[in-house]
Amino acid sequence: MGGVNRPLGVMPVSFTEPLSITIAPASAASLPRTDVAGDRSQYTSNDGLVMVTADHDKNQGREKRTRRVLRIDHSKLSANPNIPAENVRVSMSHYIVFDIPPAGYSVTEQLAIYTGFKAMYTATSDALITKLLGGES
Repeated sequence: MGGVNRPLGVMPVSFTEPLSITIAPASAASLPRTDVAGDRSQYTSNDGLVMVTADHDKNQGREKRTRRVLRIDHSKLSANPNIPAENVRVSMSHYIVFDIPPAGYSVTEQLAIYTGFKAMYTATSDALITKLLGGES
């Protein structure tokens, strides 16, 4: 697993913890850091149903690009479609990935691209995402 360039012996800076997330209509879930490995940190709810991972993987592909990933994994109990009286654990994930070349984009430029993209997909009460989740392209 790669990482960002930093002097030897300098630990990566971590998010302020615990992270907090509210997935409607539930109350906020507290996510303390539960694992650190190199440039990856995981934050997990007490019940283990919500996990957020931040990962920085350097030197991907021939161009030696950096991939920065923020991921959420969510699990819940749901009725078994084959045996409705029985519950099964189901899960889904959502990621945001920044695929960055080794040079040419400042953090400010990267943030501007993200901000424009976010404005597009959150416009009109998340209409674009709603259509995507419904199978439209």
